[in-house]
Amino acid sequence: MKAILTVLGKDKAGIIATVATILAQNNINIEDISQTVMQGYFTMIMLVNLENSKIGFGELQEVVAKKGEEIGVKIMVQHEDIFNSMHRV
Repeated sequence: MKAILTVLGKDKAGIIATVATILAQNNINIEDISQTVMQGYFTMIMLVNLENSKIGFGELQEVVAKKGEEIGVKIMVQHEDIFNSMHRV
């Protein structure tokens, strides 16, 4: 299963490292990544593969949302099927 992980918030050091660490600790592979800083705001989109993940999709959503709150950014994970469905209409 694949998912889209997004991060939004004020730019600061360590955002990418924090997210990548959570993913690596749970054996979640980053297949694609795009990030930019726009007028001081950090934005990142990742395509991640949960095929070999140590945790379930719901737990990943909870873990990254909590970590996002801790570091002052919004982190969301959405199932790939949401995006695939949008493009079939």
